[in-house]
Amino acid sequence: MHYELIIIWAWSAWFPAWMYASRYNIKNLIIGAMPWGALATSHKVENYPWTISASGKDIMDNFRHHAETAGSEILFDTVKEVSKENNIFTIMTESNKVFTSDFVILATGNKYRQLGVPWEREFLGKWVSYCATCDAMFFKNRDIAIVWWGNSALTEALYLADICKSVKLIHRKDTFRAEDIWVQQVKKKENIELVLNEEVKEIKGSLFVEEVELKSGKNLKVDGIFVAIGSDPFTHIVDGLNPQKDEEGCLIVDKRQQTSVVWLYAAGDVSTNSNKFKQAIMSAAEGCLSANSVHEDILHRG
Repeated sequence: MHYELIIIWAWSAWFPAWMYASRYNIKNLIIGAMPWGALATSHKVENYPWTISASGKDIMDNFRHHAETAGSEILFDTVKEVSKENNIFTIMTESNKVFTSDFVILATGNKYRQLGVPWEREFLGKWVSYCATCDAMFFKNRDIAIVWWGNSALTEALYLADICKSVKLIHRKDTFRAEDIWVQQVKKKENIELVLNEEVKEIKGSLFVEEVELKSGKNLKVDGIFVAIGSDPFTHIVDGLNPQKDEEGCLIVDKRQQTSVVWLYAAGDVSTNSNKFKQAIMSAAEGCLSANSVHEDILHRG
């Protein structure tokens, strides 16, 4: 079946992209797999407009309900490949369904790197977090641990130290692969403890995280753990189109959210726009802009 636009989603950019595409009367299909991407794993969300407090899953369920009520087509499936020939995209899913479209918006988000230790997945949303900006306030005046690599984790540690009672910064080496200014600020913080030459062996608890066991045999009593070892943009499904990417693997886009591949747009965490501020509100804005750009292209094409 052919569509004017297919939105490939796993994150919060797809909903605004669909909403604006529908307002422009663009025939569109949304393809994505459960469980709704990173936002859906958040225990609570309190930094999204008009949402005082709600679970990430509830927000994503509302997105879906809104789309379905307006008559949008949603396919719960995983896209495994996107190809293009004669200015027409072909999208193949893991269930071997095939669709074609004139335009594609990729809003698949990032995949957080995981520690791969026992009980990490089970405690996801139960005080295992991959985003300090998203979840820090739930740990106000509590003791937490953060496993880190590089600059971003140090800035997150400083942010958490202003909110939490104590921060145990776990690093597998005794050297710092980060800018010296951040290292010095971390060392000056009285409530940040550096736990060096250590790796997490297991996360323990009953209903929620209570303890982190290290490979040395040492146990840290904490109320939660932040994993800040990086993330990978989920973009491999368009690699056959040879789009331009930056050093982190994000799709390089112009001010209209268009990639180097004509009529392939990217929104949210997979794109290089919005200063890579990986928050739902930024993804939503890029989704809106992508749909508007598709509409402009349709008008120009006649």
